[in-house]
Amino acid sequence: MTPWEAVAVFAAGVGAGAINAVVGSGSLITFPTMLAVGFPPIVANVSNNVGLVPGGVTGVLGYRAELRGQRERLVRLGAASVIGSLAGGLLLLRLPAEAFRVIVPVLIGLACLMVVFQPRINEWLAARRRPHPHGGPWLWAGVLGAGMYGGYFGAAQGIVLIGLLGSFLDEDLQRVNAAKNLLSLLVNATAAVLFAFIAPVDWAAVLTVALGSAAGGFLGARLGRRLPAPLLRGFIVVVGIVAIVKLVF
Repeated sequence: MTPWEAVAVFAAGVGAGAINAVVGSGSLITFPTMLAVGFPPIVANVSNNVGLVPGGVTGVLGYRAELRGQRERLVRLGAASVIGSLAGGLLLLRLPAEAFRVIVPVLIGLACLMVVFQPRINEWLAARRRPHPHGGPWLWAGVLGAGMYGGYFGAAQGIVLIGLLGSFLDEDLQRVNAAKNLLSLLVNATAAVLFAFIAPVDWAAVLTVALGSAAGGFLGARLGRRLPAPLLRGFIVVVGIVAIVKLVF
């Protein structure tokens, strides 16, 4: 990376860390930025995943008050996140690079739609909620699937988790968001350990994203609730469209 490219990746890491702490979908900023500066898709994906782990840590610490009383629930759901992440990460590494180029634009497009329609999706799911202390087997299965998605690519896994947790748990949004942050961290950390040993990681990119995401996660946990949701969604969607264009053309 040139110095200016490193600055761009660092800034993207700050934005991704902040957005992940508040909503999820931070990879829709870092991943296309890394593509834009010339990283191959697989290298960009795995390096981005590893680099976002510190941002996940600071985001979780920022929401530690909302995590109180959720330990038993998160141990159960965390197991699903770890298993799913391992499966998704192995799938990423075993499928050919051409498959990633085809699958990821579709995943980004779906993620953008989820970001746009998140309020309506949550309202629809909340109307059908069946409260359970730990969410029941359907929530466990859903978190497992979200973990697989996160291990494979990860963009918007936070949106998926918020929708699932908000639907199956009788909790307020801030406690749901705190649980989402911890489960997302488990997914990213599990995939990061896997990728560190058997994937083509660019450690310079990892360090740059890590420094940015750590700062962003801290800022997002403290200030993110004040961001206008429509503006944030619009920004994520624009970045996602740029990523799709970059991958396809």
